[in-house]
Amino acid sequence: PLLTPVLGLLGTWRGTGRGEYPTLAEDFAYEQEVTFSHDGRPFLRYESRAWLVGPDGGPLRPSARESGWFRLQPDGRVEALITQPTGVAEIAAGHAADGTVDLATHEVALTPTAKQVDATRRRYTLTEPGTLTCAHDLAAVGVELRHHLSARLTRDGHQPVPTDG
Repeated sequence: PLLTPVLGLLGTWRGTGRGEYPTLAEDFAYEQEVTFSHDGRPFLRYESRAWLVGPDGGPLRPSARESGWFRLQPDGRVEALITQPTGVAEIAAGHAADGTVDLATHEVALTPTAKQVDATRRRYTLTEPGTLTCAHDLAAVGVELRHHLSARLTRDGHQPVPTDG
């Protein structure tokens, strides 16, 4: 029952997005794949990978990669643990309701050589059947929390559509 607010996220999602940040020379385009799965317990397994793409839409190189867990709590509360191979581990807390998961930083841990990350905010929203939008705000390397990434993903047609039953 704790998974009810997030059942619509289950499956693999693919699509494209745009990114920007004041410390980057220019905006960029990317492709992203996000997978949410579970084993019957009140946890969602989260995995995301992205590739930078060129003006023609062709892949240039791998980009962000992360994995973790969303821990569902009563009343739609969510706790998330998200790690990245760049040495960043985020603990976030938020809420899931009406097809949206909204998470904000509780704590960030960094390896000794990781770039400074102070806070994030992530929103995963089911905007229409089979469509997931992802938005990621970031406070890092001396820049206050601001928009960083946004993507529009569609459900992989090879995945079964989850049901409430």
